[in-house]
Amino acid sequence: MDTDTGYIAAGELLKALAAPLRIGIVTELAAGPRCVHELVDALGAPQPLISQHLRVLRGANVVHGARRGREIAYSLTDDHIARIVADAVSHATEGSSHPARVGS
Repeated sequence: MDTDTGYIAAGELLKALAAPLRIGIVTELAAGPRCVHELVDALGAPQPLISQHLRVLRGANVVHGARRGREIAYSLTDDHIARIVADAVSHATEGSSHPARVGS
């Protein structure tokens, strides 16, 4: 993969992650597979909204589903995704507790 292709793919990944609820879903899935109803309970969002965001994440190859009886358990496609999101959340929360420096 050349550099431009890598940048484009990274941009698409970041676009897929660019919604707070999707970040929450990825954070939940970092702990292990979850069914939609478990994500609804954990995140307090309505089921149709969780399902809509899962569709976006599936389309971006961030999550995949595996049948678990009558349900589908969603999990992350790889651990890199969880680290990207955890680092972004950590960075964002660190930045909010420190005043911005002029010239940095």
